[in-house]
Amino acid sequence: MSDCIDLHTHSTESDGTDSPTGVVEAAIDAGVTVLALTDHDTTTGWAEAERVVRSRPDAPTLVRGMEMSCTGRGEDGDPVTVHLLAYLFDADDRALKEERRRLRAERDTRLRSMIGKMAAAGYAVDADEILAEAGGSAGRPHLARALVKLGVVASVGDAFEDLLKTGGRFYVEKADTPLDDAVAMIAAAGGVSVIAHARARRRGRLLHLDHILDLARGGLLGGLEVDHPDHDPADAELLRGIARKHGLIVTGSSDYHGTNKTTPIAARTTDPDQYAALVDRATGIDVVLPGSSR
Repeated sequence: MSDCIDLHTHSTESDGTDSPTGVVEAAIDAGVTVLALTDHDTTTGWAEAERVVRSRPDAPTLVRGMEMSCTGRGEDGDPVTVHLLAYLFDADDRALKEERRRLRAERDTRLRSMIGKMAAAGYAVDADEILAEAGGSAGRPHLARALVKLGVVASVGDAFEDLLKTGGRFYVEKADTPLDDAVAMIAAAGGVSVIAHARARRRGRLLHLDHILDLARGGLLGGLEVDHPDHDPADAELLRGIARKHGLIVTGSSDYHGTNKTTPIAARTTDPDQYAALVDRATGIDVVLPGSSR
């Protein structure tokens, strides 16, 4: 069987709709041979996914990861939201563990503030119920699903388009981690950092390419997510060229969220040699092999 490597997926521990077990099962059904679970700002799904992988000889190899909420330098010079994928880091590293705790608290506070604004506008949304559902990491998709349930909007996409998008009626900022600090923390914890969907234009403002280049020259950034459903071919080739010139790992992934998005698991994948380079660089933790105690 040929390799099928998807290094960016989400479960119900953040803003996906499949449990960690469900993500692993979706990967098995899709023929994925290597799977990364990368929930937002949390590692709470690792243990469940690991148990499933160890119990299933037909499961994919598991790469334990996370997608970290960061702030970088936008193309207009102002701060912009950046997502940084972190792979195979030591989850017990003190600095990174504390930063995860802070980011989750920021998410909860932001969500309550957004719900407060919506309540003032007449929308009856229960903050405690949504936070309980969110589990490891609360995000806007949880609020979007609540709005669909209430009949306020027809879909999660409609909720973002009308009410929850950046700069929208009920949007509230949160204090994310400076990108340079996040890259340094991940490296110190033995992990490998990869900037996620850096040219996803449909998501809004973009990270300045000079910020990517500065990080690449600094030697701590591991790679770039190049092959992503939200990248057009020209932008993917631009990032691929930067990665090639600066010796960065190139990854590809689906950014799977279950039914929250229409993109199926393994819609984009990573080349085996690039995956091998990522594993070789990591010193924090090992991958989890299917059907074994390793």
